[in-house]
Amino acid sequence: METVLTLLLIRFGVIVGALVVLTLVVFAVVVALRRRGGLGRARRYAEPAAQAVARYLSDRDAPRSGRGSSRGNPASGAVRMAARYLEEDRRRNGDR
Repeated sequence: METVLTLLLIRFGVIVGALVVLTLVVFAVVVALRRRGGLGRARRYAEPAAQAVARYLSDRDAPRSGRGSSRGNPASGAVRMAARYLEEDRRRNGDR
């Protein structure tokens, strides 16, 4: 039993460590883009992808006949929120 718990704890630590490293890499990329002035250009490239993923996830999470209602998952909510933010930011800046 102790060995199983140790393995689960190690697995949890590896997953959390990987998420921390991924977050740091994304933060470093955003800071580098911001310093070079390429954040707006990267945002223009990312916006259609975020909207496409949001549409895909919302279609996938849509309630189907006979299965009851679906509340979605955190990933689809996060992508929808990112797409909404990009759209509102574009409207605020008058890029439409």
